[in-house]
Amino acid sequence: MALDNLRRRGSEWNLSRLRDAGVAFVHGDVRIAADLALSDRTFDLVIDAAAEPSVQAAFSHGPGYVVETNLIGTVNLIERARRDGAAIVFLSTSRVYPMRALNALAYEETQSRFVLCKEQSARGASAEGITEAFSLDGVRSLYGATKLAAELLLEEYAAMFGLRCVVNRCGIITGPWQMGKVDQGVFALWMGRHYFGRPLTYVGYGGTGKQVRDLLHVDELCDLVIGQLGALDTLPHRTYNVGGGIGSSLSLLEATRLCEEITGNRVTIGSAPETHPSDVRIYVTDNTRVTADTGWRPRKSARETLVDIFAWIRANEAVAASLWS
Repeated sequence: MALDNLRRRGSEWNLSRLRDAGVAFVHGDVRIAADLALSDRTFDLVIDAAAEPSVQAAFSHGPGYVVETNLIGTVNLIERARRDGAAIVFLSTSRVYPMRALNALAYEETQSRFVLCKEQSARGASAEGITEAFSLDGVRSLYGATKLAAELLLEEYAAMFGLRCVVNRCGIITGPWQMGKVDQGVFALWMGRHYFGRPLTYVGYGGTGKQVRDLLHVDELCDLVIGQLGALDTLPHRTYNVGGGIGSSLSLLEATRLCEEITGNRVTIGSAPETHPSDVRIYVTDNTRVTADTGWRPRKSARETLVDIFAWIRANEAVAASLWS
């Protein structure tokens, strides 16, 4: 069963896909405990992928929806899992790591990107990215704070009630059917704008497009979660950093070049030098722990993921055009 409030534009287009896959859909809201009552059902597993996923949402629209969805909504889901004796997989975020600490990491600037230096003074950081040992001390945005608070509650429920759970701190998840926007889903947005020939802007860090993120294909995240479900009781850790890693990382400038190559289109790209308070120069996931514990590692390159997004847009132009054309 899938439950969603369909607040995000485009999410309604998934309903026919769920139906075709034999997945029952319930129109509900995790913020409302009564919507999760569903007294005719008992669950063995809850996958909490419900969130206001934009870091900038609290800045632009106020904190209400972010706190209510990402914290209160997760509490409601945890309580439902506790009552049913269900396990829970929580999709958290790399944004639990403080912005100032990430931006203080030693880096170099190349022609196309910012690069983390091999030698770092901060624990849990290297040229390969960020591990779970990276400090959690500091400001991380309301979005990150709500997700970290939910993680801490899961830890307490596990200790007090024996709740079986696993937390995946995801970097950027992307792929087909992502309705990418400026503040969330940037790589889908980048491909969509190139496909339809619409303008883009490099925002922050001098407006050069050199800030870097790793991207993880949604199919690979699903592969990990399925593998974790079969090993919940034997996993050595409950919390994992999960992302594309250094091998599937891109700057916006590099993403532009790949989108041009894949689509054959060039678009106008503006420059806005001022950096938003929530932005981070570089974030790359170090998957060492999750690979050691599960054997999982990302396989798709950044280019392969962008090609998949391109193929989806081409096959669903009418849907995608309403977002990006």
